[in-house]
Amino acid sequence: MKGIYKRFEIVAICVTLAWSVGAHAQDDTDTKGGSYDSNRILGIGLQRLPAWPGAENSRNVVVPFVHLELPWHITLSTYDGATVDFIHSDGWHGGLYANFTWGRDRSELHPPPLDAMDSFSSRINAGGYIEHDFTSWLSVGTDLSHDIGGSGAYWRVYSTVGLPSIWYYMHEFELQWQGTNGAAMRRNFGVTPVQAQALGVDPWQPGAGSQEAVIQYSAFMPTSLHTGFALSINYARLIGSAGDSPLVRKYGSPNQLTSTLAFVYRFL
Repeated sequence: MKGIYKRFEIVAICVTLAWSVGAHAQDDTDTKGGSYDSNRILGIGLQRLPAWPGAENSRNVVVPFVHLELPWHITLSTYDGATVDFIHSDGWHGGLYANFTWGRDRSELHPPPLDAMDSFSSRINAGGYIEHDFTSWLSVGTDLSHDIGGSGAYWRVYSTVGLPSIWYYMHEFELQWQGTNGAAMRRNFGVTPVQAQALGVDPWQPGAGSQEAVIQYSAFMPTSLHTGFALSINYARLIGSAGDSPLVRKYGSPNQLTSTLAFVYRFL
């Protein structure tokens, strides 16, 4: 939703002029003399996501909504992760990248014999990214990250396509492909011989490969100069060794849907 935030800033300025209000987004300056556009958005929302990676049933989670553009080209976002942008010219962006992946809660591993599967906590992963804005409406990028304190690695390729605004309603599509190394694949979709016996399936110890293809629709509707609603609908199709996992085929689904609705406040 990175592009939507920038378009929200433009719409907010237009609304301000229409209302003849003197407030506007200020360009702040850091201690080294650099500048950045003020864009600080906070909110709270409800997210409905698969109960565990590959699950057929869903769970509801109250999630914070944060998007902060800080000095030194640092961005913190609960949707796009955290980035430190070292490349920021001629449409190119790149630098450090961090994000997290959801874990698997034993309380969601039901009915039996799913409780034979291991639970694991959400993981923070960090690495780098590079992205190019071909136009104000089209960007393509890739990121590579590794679990902090773990052995999972992730490679993602994505493209964001902005759609024409409908009045103040801003929206966009993002297409993604993600692959993982063997450790991350086995953690999420592997089945040990002991677990396989309990589940009544064949053991599954996959290696590195494709995990999912994703299409995401994101939208933002301002309700005032400061407030608005953010919406995200994410459909992922498990592919490769992830989609072929007997855990997914017998007890889950390769179709993974995550939706989020949040009310946010933008500080000027």
